[in-house]
Amino acid sequence: MEEASPVFSTLLDLAPDQASAPAPSPPRSAEPAPPPGPEGHRKRLREKLLRAGPDALADYELLEMLLFLALPRVDTKPHAKRLMARFGSFARACNAPEHELRGVEGIGEAAIAALRLARAAALRLLVQEAREQPVLNNWERLIAYLTAALAHEPVEQFRIIFLDSRNRLLADEPQARGTVNHTPVYPREVVKRALELGATALILVHNHPSGDPTPSRADIQMTAEVRQAAATLGILLHDHLIIGNGRHLSFRRENLL
Repeated sequence: MEEASPVFSTLLDLAPDQASAPAPSPPRSAEPAPPPGPEGHRKRLREKLLRAGPDALADYELLEMLLFLALPRVDTKPHAKRLMARFGSFARACNAPEHELRGVEGIGEAAIAALRLARAAALRLLVQEAREQPVLNNWERLIAYLTAALAHEPVEQFRIIFLDSRNRLLADEPQARGTVNHTPVYPREVVKRALELGATALILVHNHPSGDPTPSRADIQMTAEVRQAAATLGILLHDHLIIGNGRHLSFRRENLL
């Protein structure tokens, strides 16, 4: 028999290896780019939030993302910018009265509901954290909650924090709303409600819409009257807090109690 040519032998030797070699994998395609327009912008904001945390977002970006829920097919950046121009901050936008929010172009019922939801969620979280320990051992969280609840109120609101014998939170209740600089408070009603709840201690709280937490003469007199009425029934008045804009005043720390 005639011998195979060297070239043919080489091809025969290589053929099995080539046959058994795996087929080359197709090149991997790059990650798809975010779609253009509002949807791509939303995706980038979500990635920024998850990667860098909420502190990396500006106030208007938080408002944008919040409005995503209410306006799923709308570019919410212009709405957020208009809210910032009108109210100046995320907190003030979330706390703004409904009639003022409706005066901002593009802000309707769905957007207002989203803003209210953000405020309610923040307050619920803060008050539940405050309940976890005795209030006097959890002072910073209590102040954070009261500031969130009252600092942006346009009129005075008087609240009472009712505590049990271990200084745990029994209830936090609004007692009265007043004008921009006055809220009527009746010591008898304060003590009556404390007895109904079985409270053994109280913290009085009200806000000053002016932002200045300095107590008025009426504030000092009313506090003394509540303290005296409560003491006759063995109820302790721990403090009276006045919440301003970014500031607060404690009667006890100022030696007013």
